[in-house]
Amino acid sequence: MTDIPNPMASQANPRGASLLRQDARTAKRNRAESRFKAYGIIAIGIGMLMLVILLSTIISRGTGAFQQTYLSLDVTLDAARLDKNGNRDIEEIKKVSTFGYKPLLVNAFEDLVASGAVESGLAPSDMSDILSKGAEARMRDAVLADPDLIGQTVSFDFLASGRVDGYLKGRVTRESIVNDKNINVAQLDLVDQMMNAGVLEKKFNVSFITGADSSDARPEAAGMGVSMVGSLTMMLVVLVLALPIGVAASIYLEEFAPKNWITDIIEVNISNLAAVPSIVFGILGLAVFINYMHLPNSAPLVGGLVLTLMTLPTIIISTRASLKSVPPSIRDAALGVGASKMQSVFHHVLPLAAPGILTGTIIGLAQALGETAPLLLIGMVGFIASNGPDSVGSALLSPNSAMPAQIYEWAKRADPAFYERAWGGIIILLVFLITMNFIAVMLRRRFERRW
Repeated sequence: MTDIPNPMASQANPRGASLLRQDARTAKRNRAESRFKAYGIIAIGIGMLMLVILLSTIISRGTGAFQQTYLSLDVTLDAARLDKNGNRDIEEIKKVSTFGYKPLLVNAFEDLVASGAVESGLAPSDMSDILSKGAEARMRDAVLADPDLIGQTVSFDFLASGRVDGYLKGRVTRESIVNDKNINVAQLDLVDQMMNAGVLEKKFNVSFITGADSSDARPEAAGMGVSMVGSLTMMLVVLVLALPIGVAASIYLEEFAPKNWITDIIEVNISNLAAVPSIVFGILGLAVFINYMHLPNSAPLVGGLVLTLMTLPTIIISTRASLKSVPPSIRDAALGVGASKMQSVFHHVLPLAAPGILTGTIIGLAQALGETAPLLLIGMVGFIASNGPDSVGSALLSPNSAMPAQIYEWAKRADPAFYERAWGGIIILLVFLITMNFIAVMLRRRFERRW
């Protein structure tokens, strides 16, 4: 404490204002700061609102694909039609095509009407049209798998046609089928009776997750299973190739390469490649892997190679950033106790940078998983109706599709049932992407070390 007056007191606040009271200039600045905070909160709110609208739209339109209408029907597998000689020879049974099973369905509907469960003035053949076009193939596959079923009355759960399924989901109305050749009002009346009798009901559609694509005549049978296998196969190819190549290139550029104009050019090109549109990589894959190297069209191996080229810049950039984040003192301490340059990198720097490397790799894989444009150019958008590969070689080289390409293919078809499945496919794809990002966050938190 002192009683000596402060010679600068008169100059400290020449306007004579108190420090405890805001002047006009400070109040204006505080108002501007409050407005900026409000703008930020509004921007976050708008972003969250758009996200909620997007997710609610996807869920509301896609969840229907996970439910499908099934018809429980008792079918007598007449031995006189399926095994005329009665010797249960599988080769002779195979000669009976799906057309030979159509009368069995007609007889089953006659029996259903005779039992009094439903009443209809329709001919049994017209009644059977409410089933999927694959109902006969469903019976044939069951008989070929177990020939002893011949001669028995077997209960089958048949898929209903896409129009019937759409009617029960509200997608098809009686007014909208006036000019529809696939279904009529009398058949919808029969559907209502079957629903009341408990013969027709909606169930969880497992085949949508495990099944293959289907033709335009059988949208109710389309599934994502085979395209999921194609996507997973491509991701394995990308992981096996992109991770070691990307990490090795990053370690060399960051730790060993001399700093000169050559490495500067390489670094600039890597950054530019990360911004190149994905369709350019598709053109490159078409020209190099298919036209020049003559690898098979639509093969997951080719798709994996194309996505590897697209993912490499992302992995290299994220790996280099992780290596840079390791303090130089770690390197200096390792070298100071006699470690070589390679030992300091691989024994000390690389383990500490591993969380960032894993995170960048998983994010790169997630980005590649959602790509469609490069896959369209190499033909991975065709109709694949098989049940999936039966070996590793077949998984790599046999024609297949991928989840985003399958979604694109369904979205452009005219039938509303395929459009519904496109939304359902988006849900499955989002589940994969969210899972991969969740794993990336968990790995980073698990292995991250702070200095």
